[in-house]
Amino acid sequence: MAAPTEEDWLGISEGFYTNSQFPNCVGAVDGKHIRLQCPPNSGTLYHNYKHFFSLILMAICDANYCFRVIDVGSYGKESDCNIFKKSIFGKKLYNNKVNFPQPRCLPGDEQGIPQPFIVVGDEAFALHTNLVRPFPGKSLNDKRRIFNYRLSRARQNIECSFGILSNKWRVFHTTLLVEPNFAVAITKAACVLHNFVRRRDGYNSEDAQICNMENITRRNGVGNSTSNAKDVREYFVNYFNNPAHELSWQKRVI
Repeated sequence: MAAPTEEDWLGISEGFYTNSQFPNCVGAVDGKHIRLQCPPNSGTLYHNYKHFFSLILMAICDANYCFRVIDVGSYGKESDCNIFKKSIFGKKLYNNKVNFPQPRCLPGDEQGIPQPFIVVGDEAFALHTNLVRPFPGKSLNDKRRIFNYRLSRARQNIECSFGILSNKWRVFHTTLLVEPNFAVAITKAACVLHNFVRRRDGYNSEDAQICNMENITRRNGVGNSTSNAKDVREYFVNYFNNPAHELSWQKRVI
């Protein structure tokens, strides 16, 4: 699983815009539990809030349900945001060191302000200029609801990717009866094979709709967001609510 190049990010962005009508999106991120038997002498490190033992698969996928970045092996008790921030890719993203393309104007908005390329996640992730999450329920108005809907259409790709993975490699339907290091190797191998089979054979749509892998603890992204990050999200809010860029059905689903 080679690290994406700048050209790869551009190709991923085109896929998200074509399939989900979300511009400048270069990935959807989320994490899942990989069930383990209780590792010896591990205490509560692998014991998660759902009361079973696990390690974490954190992944970023493209619009074709292929994994482009993965991080495997964090303890099951940790939350989405902390795991992502501690991962190699997460550290690069929050320190503005990922090789994303330079900001570009959104389609049909050539006279506007160039916007950064972004990864979309749920409310557990910390808002950043290159990572956008939905607005919380307490601050919603109609414009923000439409933004949340548009973001969810792009973010559902990662849920579908996990569903395809778990239904194709059914070892993830049950507990892995191996040591944690071996479980990490199994998970990495399955992700690489998933990409190979996905590109060669496509996928069964029913597999994408059901995922047997458990979600990670949902905690709001920690830390205060920068004004730049908030400005990026607000720019997308206004873009999606512009009659020139809205989807014909989006007002009916809020």
